[in-house]
Amino acid sequence: MNEGRPTNAKWWSRPRPEAEERDTAPAHPTEPDPTHPAAPTPTDGAEPAAPEPHPGDVREGGTGGASSAPEPHPGDAHGGGTGGDGGDFELQEPAARRPAPLHAPDPYGTPPYGRPGPWAPAPPVQHPAGPTAHPAPVASDVPVASDVPVEPAESAEAATPDPWRNYDPWAATHGSPREHGGLRHSGPFQQNGVAVPTVAQRRGRARKSLALAAVVLALVSGGVGGVVGAYLERNGGLTDVELPQAAREAPGRAPDSVAGIAAHALPGVVTLHVHGSEEDGTGTGFVLDGEGHILTNNHVIDPAGANGTITVTFSGGQTAKARVVGHDSGYDLAVVKVTGVGGLAPIALGNSDSVQVGDPVVAIGAPFDLANTVTSGIISAKDRPITAGGEKGDGSDVSYVDALQTDAPINPGNSGGPLLDSRARVIGINSAIRSADSGSDLGTGQAGSIGLGFAIPVNQAKRVAEELINTGRATHPVIGVTLDMNYTGDGARVGAKAAGGGASVTVGGPGAKAGIKAGDVITEVDGTRVHSGEELIVKTRAHRPGDHLRLTVRRGGADRTITLVLGSADGG
Repeated sequence: MNEGRPTNAKWWSRPRPEAEERDTAPAHPTEPDPTHPAAPTPTDGAEPAAPEPHPGDVREGGTGGASSAPEPHPGDAHGGGTGGDGGDFELQEPAARRPAPLHAPDPYGTPPYGRPGPWAPAPPVQHPAGPTAHPAPVASDVPVASDVPVEPAESAEAATPDPWRNYDPWAATHGSPREHGGLRHSGPFQQNGVAVPTVAQRRGRARKSLALAAVVLALVSGGVGGVVGAYLERNGGLTDVELPQAAREAPGRAPDSVAGIAAHALPGVVTLHVHGSEEDGTGTGFVLDGEGHILTNNHVIDPAGANGTITVTFSGGQTAKARVVGHDSGYDLAVVKVTGVGGLAPIALGNSDSVQVGDPVVAIGAPFDLANTVTSGIISAKDRPITAGGEKGDGSDVSYVDALQTDAPINPGNSGGPLLDSRARVIGINSAIRSADSGSDLGTGQAGSIGLGFAIPVNQAKRVAEELINTGRATHPVIGVTLDMNYTGDGARVGAKAAGGGASVTVGGPGAKAGIKAGDVITEVDGTRVHSGEELIVKTRAHRPGDHLRLTVRRGGADRTITLVLGSADGG
């Protein structure tokens, strides 16, 4: 049907197997090859000379020998002939010269495109993967001349398959070897030639990816959860922190507890601020009665002198001016009085003779001017002979106290405050401390408490306070002898002479009536050993004037016991 006209192959046509290419003529004319000039047109029935056959050129439909056919050019199409030797043929006119291609020829010769045409760029380079099976021989759809010998391959196994031979990039994904040019593959080739994974492979990869993602998510979630949990545990939640708290309890406490004792006694405790012409001072006191009498230490009010002022501040904050009713330096006690103050709360007085070592006690005062300070402890000792004061140098300000010892913290400012028993009763008046430095008097020493505090027994304080309120002066019990305060031996020795040069034993005094003479050494008072003159004075002042006193006296190496009645002397 082509009527001797050449057939131009389309650019999308498939390449044919190599065997077909050898047995068939070129599918489309090409440009004249300068190396192969066109054959001359036969004229006048002259027989043209037979040119050398060009490799790969085949004549379709010819039955004659090769010598009768002209040499075709690779770009020339040959119509079907019928002759044998010197058969008829029609020479195709050279095709019009085609324009130069827009792109350089494909250096890889990628089929099926060959050289790029002028109408489209060359497609990407294709590199198909090798076939999975040897290509099966495919029958050509184009008739092959029977007189052209074809050399068969030695064997299917020995032949090396050409991956480009029957490759069709536009073929279906799956098909038979025939549909894919004899090459079997699992899917369409990609540009890099790797086969596309199958559905099962893709599903398997997806499952593995999901499993890996789940493991990673679990690990990340666990780590984040641990970090968040630790943060919340240390710093609380994301909301405001609200800590647990016990419900409010009733304010009342047991009467014998420290809180109960303090609550009962605090209304009767006051703080004294003393302003004198030369110095100021701070101390504590407590209310004795409803008339406004307040008991404190003598060294607390001493800075006021004759023209100073004393201000009393109650636990509720009220203040009032106070005046001195009476004071005694020998006992280190003083009584002041406030007027025009109502609602006073006197503190009950206990009995210091009933106190035992180990009894619990509570001290209230204003240490370092910190009013209403409460401390607690126990009675650590009784009948401690102490002396305090003595800053004047003449002995007129020395106090002799047969004190109660306590480990309740007492500091400067606690002086004159009450020492209370478990029933909130006063059993002593806090007066002195033993500190690490040289200061032992609360009025002068500025060192803090080391757990050695001393209080004047309330029984002695009661007698002195009553005398100060009633008479303005206190009396001292006396033996009527002058002691040698420089004696270093054990006991208290009676001096040879008095301070003014008179007799050391007062004529007609209690000592003279009992037979005491100069040079005697008193070793015991009421069966208790004394080791110095200060201790003998302390033991004596622990009694009232008129009390009977039993003494042990050593004279000439022999001891004898005497009894006397204590006399009385005005205190200062």
